Amino acid sequence: MDLTWTDEELAFRDEVRQFFAEHLTDELRDAGRLMTSVYADHQASLAWLRILSKKGWGAPSWPVEVGGCGWSVAQRYLFGRERLAAGAPPAPLGIHMVGPALIRYGSPAQQDFFLPRTLSGEFFWCQGYSEPEAGSDLASLQLRADDAGDHLVCNGSKIWNTHANVANWMFCLVRTERCERPQHGISFVLIDMASPGISVQPIVSPTGEHIQNQVFLDDVRVPKSQVVGGLGQGWTVAKYLLEHERGGVAYAPEMQVRLDRLAAFAAQVPGDRAATLADEPAFALKLAAARIRARALEVYEFRAMSGDPTAGPPALAPSVMKVLGTELSQHLTELALEAAGHHGIGYQPQAGRPGGPVLRPYQHGAVVGSAFAAIAPLHYLNDRAGTIYAGSNEIQRNVIAKLGLGL
Repeated sequence: MDLTWTDEELAFRDEVRQFFAEHLTDELRDAGRLMTSVYADHQASLAWLRILSKKGWGAPSWPVEVGGCGWSVAQRYLFGRERLAAGAPPAPLGIHMVGPALIRYGSPAQQDFFLPRTLSGEFFWCQGYSEPEAGSDLASLQLRADDAGDHLVCNGSKIWNTHANVANWMFCLVRTERCERPQHGISFVLIDMASPGISVQPIVSPTGEHIQNQVFLDDVRVPKSQVVGGLGQGWTVAKYLLEHERGGVAYAPEMQVRLDRLAAFAAQVPGDRAATLADEPAFALKLAAARIRARALEVYEFRAMSGDPTAGPPALAPSVMKVLGTELSQHLTELALEAAGHHGIGYQPQAGRPGGPVLRPYQHGAVVGSAFAAIAPLHYLNDRAGTIYAGSNEIQRNVIAKLGLGL
């Protein structure tokens, strides 16, 4: 496998880099670089999406005919890596989750209505998958959607709904039929969050941020025209969408950017037996080992994206990438916390740009120590969920055992 970029790809990378240098404001860079979780402030994400959409770059993975870029896998990879290096905030999840699901399974009318409004930022989406009794075992979901002619009447609740407090639409899995196999009888529906009967309750994270929510639906009427893929076909749509959530975006570029920032910070921290923490043999060894893991992940991602058979069946790659990427991400938060030292002990959410309002009391004003050190414990706590969401890593290992090892 040739890992070198072509001249055309390098020219594309330089074009992206130049565009970012010219259009990323300091405010938007802060929103990306000072994130305390995987979620950026939604207003910053929308602002950056509008800038990209004006350029025609708002949806890298979408086909040109629905407003996307029509880029190759290599171009999408380079674009993602340059975004991370520049510190730009990520796009809203509607771009890389419900958008591809609609492109694959949506009706022409659904595509015409929802895709342009998602790309413009007019529609800001949240996800309605998990329930209080249905997390990794998603097929056991119970939110009921009863047939009422041209509508479905939905009753139940969803939990861990990111940005449901600010979203105006939710893509949601509901049970439209009781079947012997739990995966059957599930439908994928699009719900207007302004519908009567919807209420949203905040879930405050250990870092005090309000990003997650629980959504309650009480006799919420959803037009059947907002069912994607047909009644009872929701599990097929959901599996396709989960592939985008687990591995649709490569992890390695983010890990490498974070390692560079961690190494730069460690080079400024005095060491006990060396000039800086980066020079301490024990910490330097940890950094080197993490870089090896990031490089190995990158090589696997290259193989998967290029269709190399050594990466295993296509359906296997998202699970492998999710396990390797989220576990390495958690390890990097541990190294960052170690590097932060005593400056990582305090509670200083004012140092970051969290993905939602901070509801727990804290001391406003200047940051003690560097922003990197102050954010380290917040990122550490938030990233504990990385190996749980989008299907826990235990579930992913079952998938790997079945598809990759034939067990």
